[in-house]
Amino acid sequence: MDLRYIIGRQYTILDNEEQALYTALFYRKTKTFMPKIAARMIHRVIHEANKILLIPHQHPDGDTLGSLSACMGFLRAIGKPHEAYCRTAIPDAYAFLPHVDRIATEENTGVWRDPAIDVIIVFDAGDLHYAGVDDYIKRMEQRPIIVNIDHHATNEHFGHHNLVIPTASSTTEILYRFFIFNHIPIDEYMATALLTGLITDTDHFTNAATSSASLKFAGDLIKRGANLHRIRLSSLKNKTVGGLKVWGVVLSRLETDKETDTVYTYITREDTVRHDVSEEEIEGVANFMNVLGEGRASLILKERENGQVKGSFRTTKDDVDVSLYAKALGGGGHKKAAGFLIDGPIETAAKRVLGSMKHGPS
Repeated sequence: MDLRYIIGRQYTILDNEEQALYTALFYRKTKTFMPKIAARMIHRVIHEANKILLIPHQHPDGDTLGSLSACMGFLRAIGKPHEAYCRTAIPDAYAFLPHVDRIATEENTGVWRDPAIDVIIVFDAGDLHYAGVDDYIKRMEQRPIIVNIDHHATNEHFGHHNLVIPTASSTTEILYRFFIFNHIPIDEYMATALLTGLITDTDHFTNAATSSASLKFAGDLIKRGANLHRIRLSSLKNKTVGGLKVWGVVLSRLETDKETDTVYTYITREDTVRHDVSEEEIEGVANFMNVLGEGRASLILKERENGQVKGSFRTTKDDVDVSLYAKALGGGGHKKAAGFLIDGPIETAAKRVLGSMKHGPS
């Protein structure tokens, strides 16, 4: 590893003039940056690993699964042994992603007892608890190297190597930059996986995470063969009659808390059971509430099967940082989109959350 010069706190690594020129032009053109030491070190860790375990966060979305899918494509291409594990089931909407059928979800899966695993890569999770694997890692006999790749500003930098870029629109955007920086070929299947994360985390390039860079990256991924039509079918045209009925119930419960100027609503387990819908079918409600012209923030509370309540904050106001409200409740996220998980019951959850907001973010 040859360090030729240092600019401020950013280190530039040059192996040869051609690579240096290519990388410099890419980041100048897209007006983005890559923490170069972290990117090169993670690349080295991957190549030197005996076996790698890939982890998306629990209750996975398109970004965390797209990241994992693309990384699996990379590892398969270089012949690196690997496994993947998710604490909860994989949503049917993302079954089209390459390799996700190989993700183990059984609690007693043998991956946590595999002595060959010496590297764990966690995608799109602010901490190991959110990923759902903190207890598993503590019980491992070996002490694997932890690699943390994420774009949340509230990330706790829990890894031995942390590639965390809060200005990135998605974790797949970071992984795309990582591949470009390290000259890793992106085939059509990896491109589809990466574009899935970009599209879902920007809500189809409509929310505040959308940037000129993310649009350029999306265009490049389509050129590389990403299946935009398949992504659209799975992420947009996937509603059921029961799911839309639940949306109607949820929207009919909208209330405004005048003291915090927050528009809020909730979903109970009874709602989802009665209409036979999964949690993934109602994931889009939080983003849909961003169409509201009223309120400084919106909040949706969803009761889970285990009695816990998942909360999702959204805002379109530049002077509101909902990640601070989420962090005060043990969660995290971005300035304009954040979430948290609290104990039930759902009947008192709104009062507790709004009460926390009235005390101000910690």
